[in-house]
Amino acid sequence: MKIRIAIVDDNTFLIKAVEEKLSFFDDLEVKFSSMNGVNLLQDLEENSNVDLILMDIEMPVMNGIEATEKVKQNYPHIKIIMLTVFDNDENIFNAIKAGADGYLLKEINAGDLHSGILETLNGGAAMNPSIALKTLKLLRNPFVIEDKEEQENIKLTEREVDVLEQLSKGLSYNAIAENLILSSGTIRKHIENIYRKLQVHNKLEAVQKARRNKII
Repeated sequence: MKIRIAIVDDNTFLIKAVEEKLSFFDDLEVKFSSMNGVNLLQDLEENSNVDLILMDIEMPVMNGIEATEKVKQNYPHIKIIMLTVFDNDENIFNAIKAGADGYLLKEINAGDLHSGILETLNGGAAMNPSIALKTLKLLRNPFVIEDKEEQENIKLTEREVDVLEQLSKGLSYNAIAENLILSSGTIRKHIENIYRKLQVHNKLEAVQKARRNKII
């Protein structure tokens, strides 16, 4: 019998890429794909006949960590592998806490993804080596949010704070541009400045640091 899979990602291009990787294997069948956590829960109400979900983390409306928690409450038999771009410590920690059964990076090749799916369905935990290593470190040294004293003196313009607040809601650059009546090029420039001032490399780190420092 084929393994029934659902893919959850807000990027249709990445859904196609994952479907393509899975299409090499006769024992796998993609039942449906969803664009965010809320869509997924609606899709599962119609068809919960799924063995495993490949779940993105960063999504608007409801992210993959919240969705994982809800799926595990309602459909404990469904296995979930987080499939994400970031091997970020807090993401790993929160995903595991939410009940994820595995954690792989999106750049994984088709063969390793297939093995990870089989391993997870057989009761193992699919993890790529860098994540397994981070998970061990997290277990030895649980994630601690930095001290209040560490609040730095970060100076963002009002416009940059507006952009950050929109980013924290999981909106795309184009949606932010529309909301703030700016071009998406201008939004990108603001985001580059925000990353530089906050000394971060991605959206998640920017939002976390801004919250920690009470900017948003």
